[in-house]
Amino acid sequence: MPEMHVESKWLGKRHFTSTGPSGHPVDMDAKVEDGGEDKGNRPMELLLMGLTGCTGIDVTLILERMREPLESLTIHADGVRREEKPQAFTEIRLTYEMTGHVQPAKAWRAIHLSEEKYCSASASLNAGIVPRLVLNGKEEPPVQD
Repeated sequence: MPEMHVESKWLGKRHFTSTGPSGHPVDMDAKVEDGGEDKGNRPMELLLMGLTGCTGIDVTLILERMREPLESLTIHADGVRREEKPQAFTEIRLTYEMTGHVQPAKAWRAIHLSEEKYCSASASLNAGIVPRLVLNGKEEPPVQD
């Protein structure tokens, strides 16, 4: 069973630096009002960033294999959190803004494959993930496989 090790070192107050197998450090800190010094990203921000990176890698690879000429991709993640603690995400809305000569059905296929089969980050979350596609500036309705 594959394992991944990440190490987070405390740097004082609520500030941590974390390093994983890639060797690239990431700083995390709490808001000032929560006792932090605002020296890094919040852990929940990083969770959303990880999700967008994971699905983005999948979608670009799938579209490349489909020979769909993607020119740009920006993924926006909007997470809705519980009011009470733990303030877990209950829903995450992902908006995929793409440009290029990509067929909407193939773009949706790539998004669904990432969500349902390939993205380890989304598979690890309990939140419902709601994708949205904006292709060449036009919102495209979902296409079911």
